[in-house]
Amino acid sequence: MSAVLLPLPHPRPRPRPSRPRLQLTANPKPIKNFGSFDIPITRRLAILTTFTLSTTPFIHTSSSASAESFLSGISNTKSWFQFYGDGFAIRVPPQFQDIMDPEDYNVGLSLYGDKAKPKTFAARFASPDGSEVLSVVIRPSNQLKITFLEAKDIADLGSLKEAAKIFVPGGATLYSARTIKIKEEEGYRNYYFYEFGNNIQHVALLAAVNSGKVFIAGATAPHNKWNDDGVRLRSAAVSLIVL
Repeated sequence: MSAVLLPLPHPRPRPRPSRPRLQLTANPKPIKNFGSFDIPITRRLAILTTFTLSTTPFIHTSSSASAESFLSGISNTKSWFQFYGDGFAIRVPPQFQDIMDPEDYNVGLSLYGDKAKPKTFAARFASPDGSEVLSVVIRPSNQLKITFLEAKDIADLGSLKEAAKIFVPGGATLYSARTIKIKEEEGYRNYYFYEFGNNIQHVALLAAVNSGKVFIAGATAPHNKWNDDGVRLRSAAVSLIVL
């Protein structure tokens, strides 16, 4: 099964008034590290506050330092604009602009041709120079893993390690992988986080499942940009909330 890829064109977004740029640093080392922890907040609270450093995790791995290291690479996104899409919400970094093709907004509204032209992105934003991109795609779970049952949780696609074959391209270097559990009224929902890269691009990806649909948020940038902006890009990816 090939990995889900997020195309990375370099658009020219419309100029807008500049705002102070966050100065953030992140330089993860290429390791294969699979871990798991719970975030003890309700879905409603998560939608309002998103994922913040003040959240206290319940550690399920033997090493709490691993989870603390992951949390240290996440910034507070509460002040960011929150975009609401079809079944999800995500925080958008300051200065990022909506670069969705207008035709993408109309997919699903027309009576004809929808099956021939599926919607590529559910949301897409880019930095002013177009080099950093935040995207959300939605895919039926049975397109990613053949099954006769409707997936209710991303764990239905396999373990964190097994699902990496779906979300991480072959040949990419995997820097980190985590299972994040968000507490909801009905219990916990699993989110799979992967951070990986190749010789050119660095990617932070978060995926979740709801009602047979897979929601995938990916934040990408060239490696030389990630050193400065990796924290906010990672934070944007993990701000994805399934509604």
